[in-house]
Amino acid sequence: MAETITFFVDKLSNLAIQEASLFGGVEGQISLLRNELEWISLFLEEASATSNDGRRLKLWMNQIRDAAYDAEDVIDEFIVRLEHQRQRRLQNLKFLTVVLPTCVIFADKLPLIHELDGRMKEINVKIEKILANKSRYCVENAMMPSGAWSSSSPNEVVTWGEKRLPIVEEADVVGMKDEAEAVKEMLKINGELERGVVAIVGMGGLGKTTLAKKIYNDPDVNRHFQCRALLYVSQVYTIQELLMGIAKKDFKTVLGQEAETKEIRDMGENELGKKVCEYLEKRRYLIVLDDVWSIQVWNRLCLYLPESNGSRVLITTRNEQIALDAYAKLYRLRPLGEKESWELFLKKTFPTGSRSTISQVECPAELEDVGKKITGKCKGLPLAIVVSGGLLSRKEKTPSSWEKILKSMEWHLSQGPESCLGILALSYRDLPYFLKSCFLYFGVFPEDCEIKASKLIQMWIAEGFVQARGEETVEEDVGEDYLEELIHRSMIQVVKRKWDGRVKSYRMHDLLRDLAISKAKDSKFFEVRGNIFAYPFNPRRLIAHDSQNISQHLSNCHHLRSLICSIHIPQVNFWSCLRSAKLLTVLDLTLTVDRGIKRPEMKLPKEIGEFIHLKYFRFLGPSQTRFPWSIGRLINLETLDLRYNFYLDIPFSILKLHQLRHLYLGFHTMFRMQIRDQRCFSSHLGIDKMTNLQTKLIVEESALPSLKTLQIYQCYEMEKLLHQLQKLKSLQQVKLEDMNDSLIEEIKNTKGEEFDKIRLITSIT
Repeated sequence: MAETITFFVDKLSNLAIQEASLFGGVEGQISLLRNELEWISLFLEEASATSNDGRRLKLWMNQIRDAAYDAEDVIDEFIVRLEHQRQRRLQNLKFLTVVLPTCVIFADKLPLIHELDGRMKEINVKIEKILANKSRYCVENAMMPSGAWSSSSPNEVVTWGEKRLPIVEEADVVGMKDEAEAVKEMLKINGELERGVVAIVGMGGLGKTTLAKKIYNDPDVNRHFQCRALLYVSQVYTIQELLMGIAKKDFKTVLGQEAETKEIRDMGENELGKKVCEYLEKRRYLIVLDDVWSIQVWNRLCLYLPESNGSRVLITTRNEQIALDAYAKLYRLRPLGEKESWELFLKKTFPTGSRSTISQVECPAELEDVGKKITGKCKGLPLAIVVSGGLLSRKEKTPSSWEKILKSMEWHLSQGPESCLGILALSYRDLPYFLKSCFLYFGVFPEDCEIKASKLIQMWIAEGFVQARGEETVEEDVGEDYLEELIHRSMIQVVKRKWDGRVKSYRMHDLLRDLAISKAKDSKFFEVRGNIFAYPFNPRRLIAHDSQNISQHLSNCHHLRSLICSIHIPQVNFWSCLRSAKLLTVLDLTLTVDRGIKRPEMKLPKEIGEFIHLKYFRFLGPSQTRFPWSIGRLINLETLDLRYNFYLDIPFSILKLHQLRHLYLGFHTMFRMQIRDQRCFSSHLGIDKMTNLQTKLIVEESALPSLKTLQIYQCYEMEKLLHQLQKLKSLQQVKLEDMNDSLIEEIKNTKGEEFDKIRLITSIT
């Protein structure tokens, strides 16, 4: 809650500085609102650090949040209406050859400014009444401060430069050696030739995925099986996606040397399944199906898995009946014993390196008794132990501090039978206020999916969750620090790291994701499809993966700030319904069409340019997509991600996006621009296979001044690049993949101090 108010206060401060000419007439009301919200924010930070969830306090906090949302909506709607007014004026006055006096232009704004002033006064009166209720209904008395909770500020998060000790990775969890050997024996590597199925069964948080990955990566298993695939299934899946997961290990062999990514994506289940089956028939394979919730997964997938060559399938599931229906050999995973639980707890609480042994980890004698009590509350569940250890690793190593944590655990566990969920909720409460929204945001992604860290951080920044620390740092670096802090607290799991140790991708345990969704729903942080048909319905963030009938509801979402959805086209009036959400800041949109349509085309409507508050825009559409000229009106856009689209028509107006920091247009994309002057090729940044680009990239001096990330793939004809990159003054990262040898030689061998700077930020693969 406090983070919501803090983000809005920062926004008000920035607007007051950057748009002083717009708000001059209402400066007093905005200043009054900002001052009140600053005090409220401090109070809410303290309130979030209490162990009491009293109804009075929660109601009061919800009313304050709603009032802040109202104020934000009023101000942003005012900016949208001003921009529309400006566009109309430009259209109506094109014939004029004189410049209008400033007083005439300001006169047009007066009605809007007068309306804004009135609405801001109403909101300030509303907040004053809510503040009065705090004393009237003794809200302060509902707060029970607890020294166990975090009160960190954003500046106190450990930065990447301050190298922290490596934390215990999943692969190092203790107590899994005997279990892994037992499951390997059940797989009977040297035994039966027919296809066999083994299932690891156990409750959530018990370590089923960890054990399955340990077996999957075992050297003996690796040597024995010629083909392996680890597939995350969860509750939302398609058989085609699972088949693609098997095929991606060796696309060319599975699907033929001439196979293209576009053709693969358009294949139906039967066609793709047949090719996968033909590939597996000649090999001994191991397929791991992790987190299976329905027997239908196995019933359909097994049709494409040959039954010979001594191949094996390993399933993890919470439901024992699924394993029985699949005729699998059962391995019932048990909770950790007292000794193993204590060892894992010590590794997480006192990290001395990712490969440390228990003999290298010591617990001070005065903490051992309370530490073992805390471990006992986790009841042998590795996830609960790991998260608890991560929490205590950030606390003072004193008996009084740990005793407070123990008492808080006892209180949470007394609220319900789900001990693991209670402990996870405890760790969420301990997060600093500025990290709580960052954690809740993990819930917007599908279950068990692997998420790129760069995408997550860019979305955080667009939402306003991340602020630069002074002039020395950039928001992306602060976002990385936030991510590392959550990893250190064991709230998320690292999947891949970059060569320098930074996070490349992550995954969240489904129980922690459930916690994020539950807390988000409680605080109206976002809505997930399934809840969206309850009224009144006017969410600020809407998540709708694979939604079939979302269009009819969008027309009511006037205050929507983020839309993350995957929908099937055509949906009736989708774009016209989306127009009502003019305050969008984040738009992550995947559009699909019927597979029978060959080379489907889509022309995005010109109204896309009305989303002037948009900062993050990711789009994945049909084979051919044409963007309108109005895209140049997205003056606040910072990230434009069009990766994995095949044929794009991007207008020259993209060069007007001066705030653009990250531009992605990925594999198999044809970038076409209907322009006459070759100097305009400055907009060809991050684009591959441009057949109309012959030997060089020409960049204008003023092109895309905020661009930080540039990716270029498979531009085989491009021979010159280095000199042009010098003109992109904000560039921080260049990625080149599968490029012309002469261009690579130019980058490696050109002498000069300025060129050395470019080489330092360039990666070549």
